[in-house]
Amino acid sequence: MKFDDYYIAPEIKRNLEGLGFKKPTDIQFKSIPPILKGEDVLAIAQTGTGKTAAFAIPVVSMLHERKTQKRAEGIKCLVMVPTRELALQIAGVFEQISRHMNLKVFCVFGGVEQGPQIAQLEAGIDILIATPGRMFDLVSQGYIRLQRVEILILDEADHMLDLGFIKDIQDLMKFLPRKRQTLFFSATINEKIKKLAYSLVHNAIRIQISPKDPVAKNIDHSVAFVAMDDKRFFLERLIQEHPESKILVFVRTKIRAERVLKALERVGIKSETIHGDKEQKDRLQVMNQFRSGVVKVLIATDISARGIDIANVDYVVNYDLPEQPENYVHRVGRTGRGTQKGQAFSFCSPEEKPILDEIEAFLDKPIRVAQIDQIDYIETVDASKGAQFDLKALMKEAEEMQLGRKKRKKK
Repeated sequence: MKFDDYYIAPEIKRNLEGLGFKKPTDIQFKSIPPILKGEDVLAIAQTGTGKTAAFAIPVVSMLHERKTQKRAEGIKCLVMVPTRELALQIAGVFEQISRHMNLKVFCVFGGVEQGPQIAQLEAGIDILIATPGRMFDLVSQGYIRLQRVEILILDEADHMLDLGFIKDIQDLMKFLPRKRQTLFFSATINEKIKKLAYSLVHNAIRIQISPKDPVAKNIDHSVAFVAMDDKRFFLERLIQEHPESKILVFVRTKIRAERVLKALERVGIKSETIHGDKEQKDRLQVMNQFRSGVVKVLIATDISARGIDIANVDYVVNYDLPEQPENYVHRVGRTGRGTQKGQAFSFCSPEEKPILDEIEAFLDKPIRVAQIDQIDYIETVDASKGAQFDLKALMKEAEEMQLGRKKRKKK
């Protein structure tokens, strides 16, 4: 089946053709028809399968058709997401799909001045993409009015629960009309998510795209056993061997992100970091630099994993293994998007072996081990500029200690 075969607005078909979309992915194929019929949908699908377009295409088509009927103004579709980066990404998809159509798309999130957001809201919008915190601030101030919302979409619902937004989601229901269409999209499902989903949807169509391997088949992923202090040498080698590749590096904490950046700086490799401590304008600038290829190496924490939807990420590196097993799938899913091929490497130190065991239990299969023989391991460390830098520092430290001993003896 092709997009031309769907009963959607001809403008959307032209926009999809311009974007190079010819036929739907599995999640799109199964989601678009029931959404167009006005059904509630509960959809579970792995990252990188085209979930955003699966709801954006039918929603844009329905709202476009209704708008031509001169219905009352106001926000008609609310999309709730966990992170700022994801809000911007989804707004971009809606804008591409609704190009040359009379629909206004806007996103609100924290970390920036609310004045310009308020001005845009007062000018009138049809589709609002929002993170919970800023949205509730603007609702309480009366700048966001949700009485005319016809479609509610919760995207990356599992991640929203991880970030503690369950009460926010439940509070949101007080502001929405009871009669509405609800679309609930998540990459994973457990009892907590199931309970929340069924409290929000009504007679929902359940769609689950869950292949035996939760990692997309076009991603080649492997793990290498590397000592914690040696990871930087192997990262340096990967970057040096692929200078034109976009490489996304995941670490466990903000502090680790900055330390890795400094380690790469010492060997002359330019990189940038993205994490919760950065101002929103800085995060946007870094994302744009990575997207355009000005910066080839981006170091990120898990909070950014789901907001990074950038074309042509060649390699994902799990510098630190994620503590939440499902985050492994979200991380490696940043490469190999759609039909593209991608590669993901994980560095596992001896102390991280229990984390690796949990990840493999979640995947229900072992991750392929990239064997490193002892000679290759030693050569990688010895060849690193970082190792040479450390050696010089150690030699200097040894000389200073020896000099200190001599001085003490003279005394």
